[in-house]
Amino acid sequence: MIFDLHSASNGGSVSVKLVSEAGVGVVAAGVAKGKADHILVSGYDGGTGASRWTGIKHAGLPWELGIAETHQTLVLNGLRGRVTLETDGNLRNGRDIVIAALLGAEQFGLATAPLIAMGCIMMRKCHLNTCPVGIATQDPELRKKFEGQPEHVTNYLLLLAEEVRTILARLGFRRLDEAVGHAECLEMQSDGDDDAIDLSPLALNAADLPDAGKVGKVQSRGIYSQDHGLSSVMDRRIVELCRASLAEYNVRTELKGLKITNVDRTVGAILSNQLTKAFYPRLLDEGTIQLKFEGCAG
Repeated sequence: MIFDLHSASNGGSVSVKLVSEAGVGVVAAGVAKGKADHILVSGYDGGTGASRWTGIKHAGLPWELGIAETHQTLVLNGLRGRVTLETDGNLRNGRDIVIAALLGAEQFGLATAPLIAMGCIMMRKCHLNTCPVGIATQDPELRKKFEGQPEHVTNYLLLLAEEVRTILARLGFRRLDEAVGHAECLEMQSDGDDDAIDLSPLALNAADLPDAGKVGKVQSRGIYSQDHGLSSVMDRRIVELCRASLAEYNVRTELKGLKITNVDRTVGAILSNQLTKAFYPRLLDEGTIQLKFEGCAG
């Protein structure tokens, strides 16, 4: 699927969303090996309340556990430098953002808190079209009650950024990027309970773990260059052969005897991408481009 999406978008960035749970790091490693560009590890908290009640109550783990396991697993396998990590799940204040960064996240999803800033009162009725503050509804009478303004969200985000800067300064970091992965800055608050959960495995810098692979430099925009394997695929040749049809609307192209093997995957996706860019929203006439292959496709 990742290769299909890369082909359909002609090398665009592909994001994969994973739920925070035990073993999510192994899944993330497979996703990174599949040449995804971005991985979102989503926690169990947050959301609109439109999910099943059993899902709201019992599905997933806190994002802290998921992002920590994912970051450490990717580092141990030398895959961390390939992808951008993001997390979400009821991130509300600057402390949450900094903790997420220290555990390995570079990007952060905010939804619940900005929604509350716009006036949401968390009635958990998003799926019933009866939102009393006029946010999650198409009822014109209820929508009249919406009083949110863009400035409310802007003010919230500015205060959030100010808190993040304050905490980073206290930790000795100039930029949020510098804090990514430095989980050794975290300390567990003990209340004297001998049966408390041991969180020390989370408060480790993954780069210091035995057999840790190359971490990879965290870039300011969170974008890593990665070879998606599209430079020599069959579609590149097909696009050149269909250049006349791409240059002018409804020019016919018919090709026969094209050899294809099981290593040629998602043939036609890049051509479709080029055609869409060239002529959308117009549609080509039926049979404008006809390609006949010999062999077995992947």
